[in-house]
Amino acid sequence: MKRILLVALLLSAAAANAQFAFPSKDESWKKKYRAFATKTNDLVHTKLQAKFDYQKSQLLGKAWLTLKPHFYATSVVELDAKGMDINAVEIVRAGKSIALSYTYNDSMNLKINLDKEYKANENYTIYIDYVAKPDELVVQGSAAIKDAKGLYFINPKGEEKDKPTQIWTQGETEATSVWVPTIDKPNQKSTQEFYLTVPTKYVSLSNGKLISQTKNNDGTRTDYWKMDLPHAPYLFFIGVGDYAVIKDSYKGKEVNYYVEKNYEKVAKKIFGLTPEMMKFFSEKVTGVEYPWNKYSQIVGKDYVSGAMENTTATLHQESAQQNARELTDGNGWETTIAHELFHQWFGDYVTAESWSNLTVNESFANYSEYLWLEYKYGADAAGEENYTAMRDYMSRGNNSKKDLVRFYYSDKEDMFDLVSYQKGGRVLNMLRNYVGDSAFFKSLNRYLTDNKFGNGSAHKLRLAFETVTGKDLNWFFNQWYFSSGHPKLDISNSYDATTGKLNLQVKQTQDGDKVYKLPVAVDIYFAGKKDVIRKNIWIENKTDSFSFDVAAKPDLVRFDGDNVLLADKKETKNIDEYTIQYKQAGKYLDRKEAIDFSNKNKKDNGSIALLTLALNDKYYNLKIKAINALDGETLDATTIAQIEKIATQDAKKTVRAAALDFLNNLKDKKYINLFTNATKDSSYTVAGTALEALMNVDENAALQLLPELKKDMKGRLKDAVAKIDILNKSDKDFDEMSKKFGSLNPMEKFNDFDNYTFYISRLTNIETFKKGIDDLISFRNLVAPFGQGLKENINKEISSIKKKKEAQRASSTNASVIDEQIKYIDEKLKD
Repeated sequence: MKRILLVALLLSAAAANAQFAFPSKDESWKKKYRAFATKTNDLVHTKLQAKFDYQKSQLLGKAWLTLKPHFYATSVVELDAKGMDINAVEIVRAGKSIALSYTYNDSMNLKINLDKEYKANENYTIYIDYVAKPDELVVQGSAAIKDAKGLYFINPKGEEKDKPTQIWTQGETEATSVWVPTIDKPNQKSTQEFYLTVPTKYVSLSNGKLISQTKNNDGTRTDYWKMDLPHAPYLFFIGVGDYAVIKDSYKGKEVNYYVEKNYEKVAKKIFGLTPEMMKFFSEKVTGVEYPWNKYSQIVGKDYVSGAMENTTATLHQESAQQNARELTDGNGWETTIAHELFHQWFGDYVTAESWSNLTVNESFANYSEYLWLEYKYGADAAGEENYTAMRDYMSRGNNSKKDLVRFYYSDKEDMFDLVSYQKGGRVLNMLRNYVGDSAFFKSLNRYLTDNKFGNGSAHKLRLAFETVTGKDLNWFFNQWYFSSGHPKLDISNSYDATTGKLNLQVKQTQDGDKVYKLPVAVDIYFAGKKDVIRKNIWIENKTDSFSFDVAAKPDLVRFDGDNVLLADKKETKNIDEYTIQYKQAGKYLDRKEAIDFSNKNKKDNGSIALLTLALNDKYYNLKIKAINALDGETLDATTIAQIEKIATQDAKKTVRAAALDFLNNLKDKKYINLFTNATKDSSYTVAGTALEALMNVDENAALQLLPELKKDMKGRLKDAVAKIDILNKSDKDFDEMSKKFGSLNPMEKFNDFDNYTFYISRLTNIETFKKGIDDLISFRNLVAPFGQGLKENINKEISSIKKKKEAQRASSTNASVIDEQIKYIDEKLKD
């Protein structure tokens, strides 16, 4: 599952549901060991006949479950069946059905008394006639999944205009049992046959292959889907709706994309790299050919998560659907497509034996994003992914208290977090760096091969790596998988001219007695020399000291030369060292750190020169960072001309938008024609940036463009149009504007925050102004606990209102009111 994290992964996904859940004070879970589910009976096969009642949002089901005792003989089977009406429970023997007694007192667990005692490997088939009623079931979701009712009817009666009617399911973690009785545990595996009766105007999708379609006399059609290979119940899937189905292929296997019909023409631009990804993951990464007989991807309206790796039938949220103009900025869903596809190996082919071991599903899927970017777009794109994921994990302090493999947790849903995803991906990157590429990928193959169609765990992963490498890796797994936190390192170096020694000292400063064992590469650079001297060292003590013979004083000592270490590193370097780092070390993080240092230390001689140099950086996002860092600086005509050229000619639309933002802040009317022309760009980002820039130099010109631009607007263009509409708003509209802002959920407020702040900055009445500032402060206080830097960022935006008021004061005829507004902002920012 690809968890979509809000506000640069600083907020939990509960924000999108307008519900912020604070941690429970009940800590009894800390004493409850979460073992894998005991296997009394094994699922063997699941046959389902399903009809759908759109008026009641119910599934009318008939299920035949073939099971067998796992080892010990048994006369009882317990099934998960959540919130159902059970009409009949029978055992099928020799073509005859015999009613069985059962208990279903809690409407969650169906306990069936079998007709006899069955022995190990003795199959039996249970028939259950039932009605699934998901909308009547009260369940709790998680940070990754907004709720867990399993089966979702979207606009079933067609009452919502312009909203499609769809059905889709979401099984993870244990919600498949809302719509089909099963043993809803990740360590169960079953083949399946689904007969889905749907309106003829709709298409259906399920696991495996579509074997046949039979038209019925009542305006429906029965689609027969068959899955010959076993997979876990949480991966069972049903999708129904009015979709366009775009066909693709990979080595003769079906690859299909199910999208809403108005996205039919761009479906391959969104999903079209899938066959190449399948080839890459099969041949270059796992050494295991894509194991299933087809691969389809479908988009679900109002989906409760980001995406879900149902075997052969991945479900994506509607954000995956981007039109041609949005795609000019790049496919924002590409790494999610890779993430879910990689689950077909890590999660579906080999499935975590328990939620405690979720890392062998999600850490691999997270790391697949890095692998794909590295292969398709190069080291810089992968380096950015690695840095961003590491930063996101470290952004929440409580993450350092959680083991990667967690046998103690409050709820299984808690496992879907930045530790299982982002930290786990970084741990895999360190493991790859330590054992080497060849051994790493051969170990993945061994793990998958040894456990195919079965279950995996961190222990099994370790054994696979040890088998391939011949190395004892208990130290690595104990440190990173079965423990919490990460090292904090204080790094310093000095040169002794007398002895010709470079002295390096590394202190581990993390709390407690834990000491990490870390293999680290140290790179030594001399200005102007291409060759780098690499020293490989081991950090194993609270304080480690090293000495290296060098010919002269190094110009740069780069600790962790491969930029793989999951650690909070503290070291002191000056602009000269960072300049060498930018020019000669050259990896993504090397250059990013140099740009960041220069941005924070612009008064240092050489900082502006480094930022100017970075305007030519080969990686577009670092070029954007350089442009943003130079914003507000007094630059020479040559540099400004370079940024002007970037604004009109750069190959990346997002870089052009950043350059337009820079020119916008110059507030120079000479750019009116440039801005006006850019509003016609195919990119919403470029057009929106240009429109806002035009507003700042010629409000009337911007207003005149609105009727045409409103015909097709999304993203930044939509935001810019909304901001310019505010030019027609005043104090008398405050109640309407405040009510609108207050009605938004937290994520929507983040999206609207800039525009609402802009509106507040234009208010002249002191009472409405104060109420508006109070709205902003209330929102700040709501979200501040959910991420480092959120409060500071919002305060910065509020401070921008103060700066505007200070600028207005000089020409205002009512300076006393502005003074009172400024004073009120100062008071609120102190809170």
